[in-house]
Amino acid sequence: MSPNASKIVALLLLASLAPTPAVAHEFWLSPSRYVATPGQAIRVSAVAGTGFRGEQKPWAAPHAVRFVARTARDLDLTRVADNGALDWASLAPSDAGGALLCYESGFTPIELPAAQFDAYLEAEGLDEALATRRRDHDAGPGRERYRRCPKLWLAGGDAERATKPAGLPLEIVPLSVPGAGATLSVRVVRDGRPLLNALLKAWRSSIGADGRTSDPVTRDSCAVAWQQRTDERGEAEVPVAAAGEWLIATVDMRRSRDREAADWESTWASLTFERP
Repeated sequence: MSPNASKIVALLLLASLAPTPAVAHEFWLSPSRYVATPGQAIRVSAVAGTGFRGEQKPWAAPHAVRFVARTARDLDLTRVADNGALDWASLAPSDAGGALLCYESGFTPIELPAAQFDAYLEAEGLDEALATRRRDHDAGPGRERYRRCPKLWLAGGDAERATKPAGLPLEIVPLSVPGAGATLSVRVVRDGRPLLNALLKAWRSSIGADGRTSDPVTRDSCAVAWQQRTDERGEAEVPVAAAGEWLIATVDMRRSRDREAADWESTWASLTFERP
């Protein structure tokens, strides 16, 4: 292959990996099942994609800030995760109280053409960032750095494990045990404070009769089932009456604190759980 052809292939590959406004890539923690009897191991992986369909992402130790589980005791999973492994953890609950898993990544830089970046801001409801670019007549490319803050609830009855904030930079905090009721009140918290007017989106997918989740690579993608902005308390009520697995997600964008690295920085948060 000629040098020019190699360069073209590389550029096409980079384009395919970049997020686009039409297919915003959510990031979530995906278990092999959401319900386990005490002592039964559950495998946990991470997926980037949309509508529960996506690509499993290998554990990258240099990029991880923290990966923890709140069970009968707090567990630091960063110590047991294997670099490059698709299964990030294998967790066997010791009781029926449930488990909350939380992950925080470092920042990853990306640059998008101006029109594509503005369309992405509009699609994700990032009105303030879009208004700032228009007010400043900023027609340059979108220089962004992004990080991920997903949470996963494995079914159990200890409400405090599910509802106590984890201290992530951005997180979706359930105000009751996820999946226990037909609606789930949540609060979006940014740096410890409620985030008002954040756009929340939710997706739902069915789960097999054996309780196992489907392969995210081969399963069908599903459309957004619900979306709404948080109120002045940073809260919203998500209708989750339908059985299956649920993914709730939001993103917040601010001016980058490191303007050499990027002009903007975004933080993506998600919460996955099952409604029996």
